[in-house]
Amino acid sequence: MFQTQLNDQLATAQAKAVETAKHLAQVAVESAKELAEINQAAAKDALVVAQDASAQLLAIKDAQQLAKLAQPEAAQEAAKYAAAYQAKVSKVVRNSNKEVAQVVDASIDDARDDLVKFVKEATKTAPAGSEAFVSAFKTAFETSLQQFDQVRASATDAFANFEKSFDTAFANMQGQYAVAKPAAKSRKAA
Repeated sequence: MFQTQLNDQLATAQAKAVETAKHLAQVAVESAKELAEINQAAAKDALVVAQDASAQLLAIKDAQQLAKLAQPEAAQEAAKYAAAYQAKVSKVVRNSNKEVAQVVDASIDDARDDLVKFVKEATKTAPAGSEAFVSAFKTAFETSLQQFDQVRASATDAFANFEKSFDTAFANMQGQYAVAKPAAKSRKAA
């Protein structure tokens, strides 16, 4: 009887793991699709901008027209475009990260609940005279359940650190655009 319960619970746990893996794969595919769409739109926009810039360069007839094209507003427009692109990518990454965090959190809860249920069932059918062993086992089991909280905390920290790293990387990129603006203004002043 105990072996049958164990086999059934293992089969259930495996089925849940497969469903979780499928869900995470779907999240990854959807995120990749969204990022591909964002990148495709960005590439199209960049092509249009490049074609427009080429047309403007070909239309230049004197140095004054060239000076008009080299205004800081063009750099600011590029920085705005980059910031908008960054915001779209950031939204996709954050939503994916949030979804994965929720799945991991739910999986931890499910695994904990399944294990508690299994132990309750297993100790209910313990033979007479094993009360001391069952009591010691339950004490050790309760202590081991704290590991689930540690796993949850570690997962939460990992997701938070990922977002911090992501934010830092994008802040550095924005900092590079911000550095380009004053340089363009100083050329105008000169």
